[in-house]
Amino acid sequence: MPFIKTNIPGLLVFEPEVFEDSRGYFYESYNENLFLKEGIEVKFVQDNQSRSGYGVIRGLHYQLNPFSQSKLVRVLSGSILDVAVDIRKNSPAYLQSYSIELSSENKKQIFVPKGFAHGYSVLSETAEIFYKCDNFWNKETEGGIMYNDAQLNIDWKIPEEKVIISKKDMGFPRFENSRHNFYFSS
Repeated sequence: MPFIKTNIPGLLVFEPEVFEDSRGYFYESYNENLFLKEGIEVKFVQDNQSRSGYGVIRGLHYQLNPFSQSKLVRVLSGSILDVAVDIRKNSPAYLQSYSIELSSENKKQIFVPKGFAHGYSVLSETAEIFYKCDNFWNKETEGGIMYNDAQLNIDWKIPEEKVIISKKDMGFPRFENSRHNFYFSS
């Protein structure tokens, strides 16, 4: 099975089967039937793509209910450290984070369900990231947590003096002051 369960309920790593030969490679980056067999019933409605240079950290982002988003994240070129933090109240993994290197080489993807703060750091000179969302962007419900929150203690694998953060992301509160409305249901 191409899905690997993490230590956080609902957070999955997707490793598609890659067919390689002298011409290059081919793989299905998304197949609805395969996801349905795993119990992932999402209807993706928006695709996003970004490009960033080394040291950029984007996150930690989320949208409040009822506009929360599940995401399927992959890297088109370069490599990133992808980070998801469970902020679903009553979750057995509440406030636990999961990190994984996603790259154009390993072709791994991560499925981040609703109720997670999500972000990534760019580990290569540049990286292009592509992700599918099951809800549309909604500015009024945007939320976030400061990337270097001491309570979360995330190692972004970037030296502090090399970190590049947007003005918007620098304005996010610490977790204890963040607004979120997610609840875990098994």
